[in-house]
This record gives sequence, C-alpha cells and structure tokens, in this order.
Amino acid sequence: MKMKNNLAIILSAGLFSGMVACSEPSANVENSESNPNAIQSEKLTFTLDTLYTDFENPWGMTWLPDGRMLVTERKGEILIFKDDKYTGEKLTGVPAVHEVNQAGLLDIAIHPDYESNGWIYLAYAKDMGDGGVLTISRAKLDGNALVDLEELIVNLPEWKGGRHFGTRIVFDNDNYLYYSNGDKGNRPQNAQELDNSHGKIHRIHDDGRIPEDNPFVNTPGAVASIWTYGNRNPQGIIFDKENNRLWSVEHGPKGGDELNLIEKGKNYGWPEVTFGIDYDGSTITENTEKEGMQQPVTYWDPSIATCGMTLITSDKYPSWKGNILVAALAGQHIARVEMEGTSYVGEEKLLDGIGRVRQVCQSPDGYLYAIVEATGLMVKIIPQQD
Repeated sequence: MKMKNNLAIILSAGLFSGMVACSEPSANVENSESNPNAIQSEKLTFTLDTLYTDFENPWGMTWLPDGRMLVTERKGEILIFKDDKYTGEKLTGVPAVHEVNQAGLLDIAIHPDYESNGWIYLAYAKDMGDGGVLTISRAKLDGNALVDLEELIVNLPEWKGGRHFGTRIVFDNDNYLYYSNGDKGNRPQNAQELDNSHGKIHRIHDDGRIPEDNPFVNTPGAVASIWTYGNRNPQGIIFDKENNRLWSVEHGPKGGDELNLIEKGKNYGWPEVTFGIDYDGSTITENTEKEGMQQPVTYWDPSIATCGMTLITSDKYPSWKGNILVAALAGQHIARVEMEGTSYVGEEKLLDGIGRVRQVCQSPDGYLYAIVEATGLMVKIIPQQD
C-alpha cells in the first residue's frame, strides 16, 4: 500500500516538525490570528496546504504565464494544475522516455522569454542502443499538446542501468541554459574525463548551440558543452539572478552530499575527493581535498539525498529571504540553508517525515511548493502573519 494512504497516520504521529493536518486551501489563511495547524519553525510560522496526493514519481515543475502549473512524472507524463488544483488533464505529444531506475522524464522549464517565443524545455532519458541517454529538448504548446519538438543536445555515450541521470534545467541572466548530468553510477571516473558527458554540468545556448566561450571548446577530445566536471549526481541547480551565481546540490555516496557554488571550468572532485564512503562501507578515497579541486560550501554526513532546490527571493517569507531550500529524498524533509553571501551559516530541518521530497520551487507569485514521492504529495507553504 502506498504511503499516501497512511498520510493521516503519518501526520498524527507527529513526524513533521510540528503538528500538521491536510488543511483546505484558503485565500485568507495568511491573516489567521490563531490556526491550530500552524507550524512554528525557527524564524517563521506557516501552515501547509496539501494540494494533491496522487503522484507516483514526480520530478520537475514549472508555471506558465497563464497561471497553469506543469508537473512531470518520471514515467513520461506531464500533469496540468490550475489555481492549485489538478485539472484532470495531461499534456499530449510528450516524447517517449527510457524509464529505467532513476531515468525517465525528469525536469521541465520555460524559457525566460516564454511569452514572446513559447518554448518549453524538457530533460529526459531516451532509448539509445542497449541503454539510455539524457536528452535536452524544447517544444511549444498548442492547446494541451506539445508540438514542434526539437532535440537540442544528446549526452553521450548511452548507458545501461538508469542510475545517476540528474537532472535540472536553469537559465541565467543572458538566457544561457545550464543542465546537470550524473556520472551514471557504475563508473565514477566518468566525472573526471572530458571525453564523455557524464558527471558534469553543461552550458548551451537556448537553441542548443555551443557557446564559444565555454571552457573546453578548444580542448581536443572534450565535450564542448561542459561547464564544470567532477560532479557526481547533481539533482538540483539554481541560478541566483541578483548575484549572478550558479548553485548545485549533488548526491554523495554514503555521506558527503554537497552544496556547491558552480564556476566556469572548475573540477568538483568526484571521485578523487569525497567526504563519503561507498554504500558497502568501503573507502572510495582517503582524500577530502586535493589541489585544483573545489571544496563544497557545505556537505551532509549522513547523507540526506539532496534533490531539487530553490532560492527564496519572495517578500512573502521575509525571515527566509536569501535562504536556499534543498529537497531531501532519504532525509524526507526540506533543508532550509542560511547563507551569508557564498558562505554557509546554518540550516533548519523543515517538514521532517513528509516523504521523499523531489523538488521545491518558488512560484511566480512568490509562494513555495514542494512535490513528494512515496506520500505522493504536492504541498504549498503558507506564511502566517505575526
């Protein structure tokens, strides 16, 4: 039986950080002086609206200018939400995906200039040879149908097993597209080798062309889209538009999940350096640092299994503004990470026990949403006035 069917038991058992109930969505909840379902965190009181309970393996989410929200399911579906409710509709024309293990339909994003060009971007694994390859494509909407699908870049070589595909898509202030790709699991050294696409963060133009100033475009044999390497399995990336910074979180092995400031051409160390050990308890390397390799801004040991992330820029959460929220799969919570510039200050565990949080996002109107595996939830964090 799926965990979502036991949601009432989970909540009544107090596994969240505070007593939470599935409250009915209310436009006036922010003005409530006394809400029995309010959660008191270190710096903010909030309530949690449960908007949906029937996801299987949700992965990515984005909003269209007309207010609709699109959420991907790894098996190859894109669900349509409107006014915080599932419409019962799904997009058609979604490309066929290679759904094996962690591979399938992954992230979704709209172009920063969507209102003028209509491009929607997808990250997914597709069948190739005996395995699958991470593919970045774009398409447009005609009603509820994806049309004019264009493959922008295919990340070779193909790989069996479906492990460590990443991935997230973000745009910077100049509309360059960045995406992450995991090392594929059974060959960590991929991440250190520039002749394959795996274990890297990549940068391309919005139409798939390779920027001339990418760091390895003139390196013989190197994959020209590579922006950084030595990245084990980055399942969260965000771009801080105000400060022009790119951040990622990546899964470590057993211990050693990392928060990294991503900078052009840098080597982030995997598997030459790590704070973790292998899943069987054996040592991967004795090195936690090495010349020429970047140190994480912070790391998690034990692992929380970091996934999606968002930077809080909304005035609706004044005491959280500037914090980074990190989804935790194995940790089954959201980590609120406080930063001072590019330095780690501390963190707080939010919604402990909610399930495997796959992604957390800030909507265009400034609210925070999370989508969750196992419990199948979509939740909205509603700040309370003091």
